[in-house]
Amino acid sequence: MIRYVHAAAAGLALLAVITSPITLAQTARKPSSYEESKRQFLPPESGAASTEPNNGGTAATTPNRAPAFLNQIRTQADFQQLARVYNTGTPLEIPHVIFVIDRKRNNRLYYINTPRFDLHENFVRQQGLQRNLDRATLNAQYRSPNRRFLFGTISWQRDLPGYTYEFWEGDRLTLDLLRLADTTLRSAFYAPIRFKTNSTEHEHAAQLASLPFVTQEALIREQSFLPLNEGRAQGKLRIIRSVENTPDIAPTDIVVLDEVPIALSPVAGLITQRPSTVLSHVNLLAKGWRIPNAYVRDAVNTLRDYDGQWVELSVTHNGYDLQRIAQPQTPAPKPVNATLPKPDLTVKAIKPLAGLKTRDSRFCGVKAANLGALSSALAPAASVPDGFCIPFAQYAAFMHKLGVPERVAALEQRPDFINDATVRRAELASLRQDIIQARPDPALIATWQQRWQSQLQGRGVFVRSSSNSEDLPGFSGAGLYTTVPNVTQADAFTQAVLTVWASVYNFEAYEARRAAGMPHDSVVMGVLVQLAAASDSSGVMITRDPFDASRRYITYLSAKRGLGIKVVEGKRQAEQVMYSSWSKAVQVLSRSAEDTQLVANASGGVREVPIQGERQVLNDALIVRLAAVGKQIKQRLGNVDQDIEWAVQGDKILILQARPYIDGRR
Repeated sequence: MIRYVHAAAAGLALLAVITSPITLAQTARKPSSYEESKRQFLPPESGAASTEPNNGGTAATTPNRAPAFLNQIRTQADFQQLARVYNTGTPLEIPHVIFVIDRKRNNRLYYINTPRFDLHENFVRQQGLQRNLDRATLNAQYRSPNRRFLFGTISWQRDLPGYTYEFWEGDRLTLDLLRLADTTLRSAFYAPIRFKTNSTEHEHAAQLASLPFVTQEALIREQSFLPLNEGRAQGKLRIIRSVENTPDIAPTDIVVLDEVPIALSPVAGLITQRPSTVLSHVNLLAKGWRIPNAYVRDAVNTLRDYDGQWVELSVTHNGYDLQRIAQPQTPAPKPVNATLPKPDLTVKAIKPLAGLKTRDSRFCGVKAANLGALSSALAPAASVPDGFCIPFAQYAAFMHKLGVPERVAALEQRPDFINDATVRRAELASLRQDIIQARPDPALIATWQQRWQSQLQGRGVFVRSSSNSEDLPGFSGAGLYTTVPNVTQADAFTQAVLTVWASVYNFEAYEARRAAGMPHDSVVMGVLVQLAAASDSSGVMITRDPFDASRRYITYLSAKRGLGIKVVEGKRQAEQVMYSSWSKAVQVLSRSAEDTQLVANASGGVREVPIQGERQVLNDALIVRLAAVGKQIKQRLGNVDQDIEWAVQGDKILILQARPYIDGRR
């Protein structure tokens, strides 16, 4: 049995939080007193033990009979007697002591008995430092350069190892306030201590002050585990080097991969050993499938003894658990949640994107309909590249002409097709090839070409799927169907439409629908043709914290330079940031690990070029603008949280897709 508990101290050094363990979910979460005081969690039991690891890695324990505060911490024992600790005795253990600096009283420093005083403000009131501490006065202690108090936290960071001091990410620290805090704390603390930045503004202030500091990103980078989707599953564990070269992946497999693949058929569980973009297509599919999904550093070596064994995998907010089990007699079926909306095949004419409303998803799919609805709603903050939709009816008529429904029905009667994934893969590949090589009626092709030339002047376009089996509230279909990028030639345009049509029978798409209980004969494909954007940067954003559904004031963004294909593929880690409309702070979780970016080829398609200059993709001003656009989109699309693909061209924000965000946690 392997049991691993998440050492999350890096991203979660706490600022006097009243909380329960479930809020300590991810590296992307850093609770604070200012934030958590709005919540209704119970405090730890009075008299709880406080601990701090000693140099040997064990923990000392003392009962909470310490004084209300100390003006100096001269020893480790002093720190221990004042510290509050969450998840004592586990790698998630975070010893921390809150402090107050009173500028009115000659910068007097109070290291506070943290188990006794859950919030800075309670200490200030109960000690009589300032009894009239109303909400406006309290807010000023985080916002005003002339504030009376500085409220912060000192934490033991086991991944450094060492002590850090920090402030709430929304604290508007000035250069003078930071220097004051640094001087005051260092003069009254027994060990070396560094400033931990919790926002880009904090980092900027530390640089101006020439102070040694450690970033939240640097601490997160040291983590060896990240739960991408919590859950429990039974299955056969398989270590797979290449999804593309493993045709027999089964829905009962728990797969261990080197990195997130571009596409994946349904599996019982997923572990990868390289960090990836949380919002990659495969990670979003895993949420929709409601399967356990985690990053585990060096997973291939760690789990090698389990390769080929039947196991139960449990992924929680703070770790994973793996136990051998007997092979189940009948693997439990996945729940059937997805239903297909009935398509309207009476609409046969090509429709311009700008003329579509959300209700038009019945003949053009949610992807095209949402973009049409947004095309007139986002100006001047953002725009939707012009385009048009080839409706379901044209796909259905062409498939009927080729006899595809009858062919698929015959395949689904064959025992070998039903029972053997390798046979299904081969037969579906043959079917796709026949669709792509078929020749539509010349008059039909002429209508496509004419629309492309007249509306879009024959410029480069992305030819994308917009089926009735994707972007649904319970089934995202992210990445299951094919997009043909930057089409510039007439023949290539026709082939691109056929390729998107044929992608209804992509193996991964077929398997995902099969697992969800979707009837394949009810699937129809619309085609979204949209102007290509020569993006300087692109990515995905979610209009809430994907790790905590209660934090709806958060916008979570993943970004890379160039075209957005690399972001949604998730092959290497993207720049990941969070913006809080409440604290007005930007928190950096990771910088992009890419050495190259994708750009459009003048002759069609895309090419890879080296990245020039610094790795930072987004600045704070652009992040704030993107978050505001995300809020607009959410409001326009029924006030449902959205998974949004975007691009930036110069100073313009372009919206390329908006679908309901699916949180698949049970």
